Amino acid sequence: MTTPTPAAPVADDVRRSARESAERHLRALVGRDDAVLREDQWAAIEALAVDHRRALVVQRTGWGKSAVYFVATKLLREEGAGPTVIVSPLLALMRNQIAAAERAGIRAVTINSTNIDQWQPINDQIHAGEVDVLLVSPERLNNPGFRDEVLPRLAATCGLLVVDEAHCISDWGHDFRPDYRRLRTLLAELPAGIPVLATTATANSRVTGDVAEQLGVHAEGTGDSAVLVQRGTLDRESLRLGVVRLRTPEQRLAWLADHLAEQPGSGIVYCLTVAATQEVAGYLRDRGLEVAAYSGQTEADERHGLEQALVDGRVKALIATSALGMGFDASLGFVINLGAPASPVAYYQQVGRAGRGTDDATVVLLPQVEDRDIWAYFASLGFPREEQVRETLAALADSERPLSTATIETRVELGRNRLESMLKVLDVDGAVQRVQGGWIATGRPWHYDAERYARVAEAREREQQAMLGYLDTDQCRMRYLREQLDDEGATDCGRCDNCGGLDLSTSVSEAAVAEAGERLSRPGVTIDPRRMWPTALANLGLDLRGKISAGAEPGRAVARLTDLGHGQALRDLFREDTPDGPVPPGLAQAVMDVMKDWAPQWRSRPDAIVVTESATRPTLTRDLAEGLARVMQVPVVGTWAVRDATVPPRAGQSNSAQRVAAVRRRSGLVAEVPPGATVLLVDDLVETGWSSTLAAVALREAGASAVLPLWLGSRS
Repeated sequence: MTTPTPAAPVADDVRRSARESAERHLRALVGRDDAVLREDQWAAIEALAVDHRRALVVQRTGWGKSAVYFVATKLLREEGAGPTVIVSPLLALMRNQIAAAERAGIRAVTINSTNIDQWQPINDQIHAGEVDVLLVSPERLNNPGFRDEVLPRLAATCGLLVVDEAHCISDWGHDFRPDYRRLRTLLAELPAGIPVLATTATANSRVTGDVAEQLGVHAEGTGDSAVLVQRGTLDRESLRLGVVRLRTPEQRLAWLADHLAEQPGSGIVYCLTVAATQEVAGYLRDRGLEVAAYSGQTEADERHGLEQALVDGRVKALIATSALGMGFDASLGFVINLGAPASPVAYYQQVGRAGRGTDDATVVLLPQVEDRDIWAYFASLGFPREEQVRETLAALADSERPLSTATIETRVELGRNRLESMLKVLDVDGAVQRVQGGWIATGRPWHYDAERYARVAEAREREQQAMLGYLDTDQCRMRYLREQLDDEGATDCGRCDNCGGLDLSTSVSEAAVAEAGERLSRPGVTIDPRRMWPTALANLGLDLRGKISAGAEPGRAVARLTDLGHGQALRDLFREDTPDGPVPPGLAQAVMDVMKDWAPQWRSRPDAIVVTESATRPTLTRDLAEGLARVMQVPVVGTWAVRDATVPPRAGQSNSAQRVAAVRRRSGLVAEVPPGATVLLVDDLVETGWSSTLAAVALREAGASAVLPLWLGSRS
C-alpha cells in the first residue's frame, strides 16, 4: 500500500494545543489530576492524531499503549474523524478496554461472536455518529458477512485503525493467528491519510520487521510521511525473576502448596496443559488454598467471573493455561510457571501479567522433565505438508458448490483446527475464499513456500534451545530475556535470583510431598464416549449419520500422557523406541486401582473381555487383557481384530471422518459374545476414541448389552 501523502506542516501552536488536550484526556482516562504523558507516549499520539501517520509501537506491558490510542481517538474525534476501529484478540481485553474508555467519556462498543444479535443496532449507532470506538475480534475479519458487508463501511469511515497484540500477525511471533492476516485487506481499503497504530509488548527484531512488512509500514524514510517505529525498553522494574529446579512432580506440587501463600497478593500459576490446571488446582484446594482452574475449555461466563475474582483478590491464584494471557489487565503480585513455555518471548508475555501497578512482583519458573515432549506436540500442529494443501485446493476446485469444513475433512487428512487455520491463510493469500455455505477455490496460482515454513520451524527450535538456556544461565535473568527480544539497552537488573535480589527456597515439607504423591498416584481418567457420527460420511461411502444409538459406556484410562503423575510412566511406555512387552508392574497396579474405583458405577459386572488387536504392541495389550481375566475370573472371548493390515494403525488420525473410514477398513470383530453380556473392551492407548466407538457398536450388534472401554493411557 502507498504511504499516505503528507499534509502541510502542522504549526507549533497547533501541536502545543493538541498536547494540552491530550493531557486533559489522559487525566480523565486514568482518573488522576496529576497524570501527564511521557514523551514517548506523546510521540506516538502526535504521529497518529496530529500528523496522521502510521506507527508500530513495541513497548512493555504496563507502558500505556491503550492510553495512546484512546487519547488519539479523543483528539481525532474532536476534529470530526470517524470512529476508531480496534482489532483485539480476546474478549477479556475488550471488556477491560470498554470499561477504561467509558471513564474517559469514550463511547465504545464491540462486535464479536457472542453478540451477533446486536450487530445491526451497533451498525446503526456507528452511522449515526454515536460510537467513538469499535472493538472487533480478528475472527470477525474472516466472517463472510462481516467481511463483505461491514468491513468495507468500516474501512471507508474509520478515523483510526488499531491492531492490538500485533505480534499475532507474524509467523515468527509466539502466538501467530491466521485471522490477523485479513488486516492486509483492511489496510488496502483505508482512505489516504487514515492513521494506523500497531501495538505489542512482545516482539524481537525479526517479529517487528515481519509485522511492519505485513502491515505495509516501513521504518525507512524521513519527513512527515515516514512511519514511526517505536521500540522502548523491555525492562520491568517491578519483576524479580527466579528458577526453582525440583526433581519430581511431587516436589514441584509440594513447593506450590508450601510457598504459594508466601507470594505477594494474588497471581497466576501457568500450566502447559488443560489437564494440569485441573490436577494442580484440585491438589492446592485440598491443601486449603483458594485457587481455581482456568483454560480455553472454561465456559465464557465462568471465565469472566474467575478473572474478576482474581482482580478483586478473592482468589489467591488462577491455575491457568495461556488462555489467560493477552488482554488480561490486573495488578498481580506474582506469576509462577509450572513448566516452561516454548520460547523466551512467550515466557516474557506471560510473566508480564505480574507487576502492573505494584513495585514488587515475584516470577518463578518450575521446569519439568516433560516440557520438551509438550513443546514437540504443539510443534506438530504447524502448517500442513504441501500435498495436504494441494489435496484441499483440488477438492475445492473439483466441486461445483462451496464445501463446508466438515465436507473437506472427508477429502483431506487434517484435523478441524489445522484445516481451518490453513484455509484462512489460503484465503488471505487469494487461493480460496470463504463464502456463504463454505469454501471455494479462486483458481489463482498459489506457491507453497516450503523454505519459509522450514525457517519458521528452525526458528522455533532455536527458541526452545534459548528457553533451556534461560533455565541454566548464571547471568541476569531479566537481561537474558531482554536480549532474546533484541532489547539493545539490556543490563543486569539486580533483582533476580542470579543477581542476588531474590532468594527462593527449594525446601518442601514431607507432608506436602506425601499428599502430592498420593494425588498423583491416584489413577483414573473418565473418557466420555462418542455420541454423534461425523458429518458428511456419505462422501466416504459410509451410511452413518446422526446420533450413535448403541455405543460404549463412559470408559476409563489410567492417566493422560500429559498428566503429572502416571503420565511420565505412560510417556516412557509409548515412546517409539520402547520395545513391546508386558504391562509394567506400577501401571498394572494402577489398572487394578482404576477398576476398583470404577466398579461401583457399573450397571452390571463385566461377563467377558474383548481385546483390541495391536500391530505395534501386541504383547502389551494381550498381557493387559489376560491379567484382567485372571484377576476378575472373566474370559477373553475375542478381539477387535486387524482384518486389513495395509491400513496403517493410525490412519486417518487427523480428523474424525477420515478416522472412522480408516478404522472401518482396518478392523472387525472376531468374538463369541454371550447374549446380553457386559463386555470389558481393552486397549492400550486412546487418541480419537473412534476405534473403541466402532468396536462398541459392533459388540452391541453382536448381542452385548453394554460395553465398558478400558485403556492404559489417553493422549489428551
